[in-house]
Amino acid sequence: MTAGLAFVLEGTEARHAVTVKRLAPGEPVDIVDGAGTRMSGRVLAASPAGLEVECASVAVEERPATRLVLVQALAKGDRDELAIETATELGIDAVIPWQSERSIVRWKGDRAAKAHAKWQSVVTAAAKQARRAWVPEVRPAVDTAALAALVEAAGLAVILHEDAVRPLRTVLESRREADGTEPREVLLIVGPEGGISPREVTRLCGKGAVTALLGHHVLRSSTAGPAAVVLASDVLGRWTAPSP
Repeated sequence: MTAGLAFVLEGTEARHAVTVKRLAPGEPVDIVDGAGTRMSGRVLAASPAGLEVECASVAVEERPATRLVLVQALAKGDRDELAIETATELGIDAVIPWQSERSIVRWKGDRAAKAHAKWQSVVTAAAKQARRAWVPEVRPAVDTAALAALVEAAGLAVILHEDAVRPLRTVLESRREADGTEPREVLLIVGPEGGISPREVTRLCGKGAVTALLGHHVLRSSTAGPAAVVLASDVLGRWTAPSP
């Protein structure tokens, strides 16, 4: 797409823009592909059949040097969906559904595929709400054995746990200072409403994970991940304004 040319958006996204967002000719609009490319322009014409936009600029937004991955245990009452929705708005890069020992919710058979698709729909909608150019990927669901393998291969895996001694900020800053480089990915592991079992903590720490504390209070499964994303983004400089 070149500045000055017209682009026509069709299908579901166009209908949403016209009937829900009620975009009208002359209004500014951003269109993204979910993989980092953002086109900014203004609406030329709007109808349920399509949205015609005059392209003003096209930019490609790079991924952060260190990506944050939320490993969210399945939880009841849609708390897990609330967690990934909020974490997406705050900037998470990927989500991994975790079938932990104490998860009451179970993804089995046909339900697993439908639930995974629902999670992807949730993060896609949240990315649109936050006007993000990148839509986080929902990676395949894992059990504890599979998660242990991911932990072993990760640059840094942090279990958010109420019995931890070191604050998350300290864990992130100390790991950065250890060898002078940032890890490529940081796994932020959140348990279900009943917490992570001691056996799981031992197993994951045996593969290289570390525990970290989020403040003085016990957070719900739906809030621990988003809180960690905020703190990690600050420590890792992900929210630093770009140089002019």
